[in-house]
Amino acid sequence: MFFSRYVDFQGRSRRSEYWWVVLFNLIVFGVLAALAFGLGGNFETGEMNPIGMIFFALMGLYGLAVIIPGIALFIRRLHDINQTGWIYLGLVVASLIPFINFLASIAQIVIACIPGTVGPNKYGPDPKNPGAMAADTFV
Repeated sequence: MFFSRYVDFQGRSRRSEYWWVVLFNLIVFGVLAALAFGLGGNFETGEMNPIGMIFFALMGLYGLAVIIPGIALFIRRLHDINQTGWIYLGLVVASLIPFINFLASIAQIVIACIPGTVGPNKYGPDPKNPGAMAADTFV
């Protein structure tokens, strides 16, 4: 679902969608880093051979590929708790300020852990129960 909604900044995303993507990205970066250091590094001299550089380049390309969908996912996560996506911009700016960046990182983790609004909100229907909006219409 992460790549199918690549640039979808509308709607809502559940906590599970966010955390599964985080886990997947962690595994991909971990495997690529392990391969880069395992196959391409010489720890005695501190030099890296071309194989290691290829794996680091793959890490960089994958990181670039997931920046936009990662931002879109976090904004949809904000929408799920009935908050505007502009909060993300504030967190990015705060992350550029020394010492405040630690608090911004903690705030992002807390936001990602907050349960979503039950039922529809101004950003769309509840992703846990999408039929709730239709059921409310006929009541």
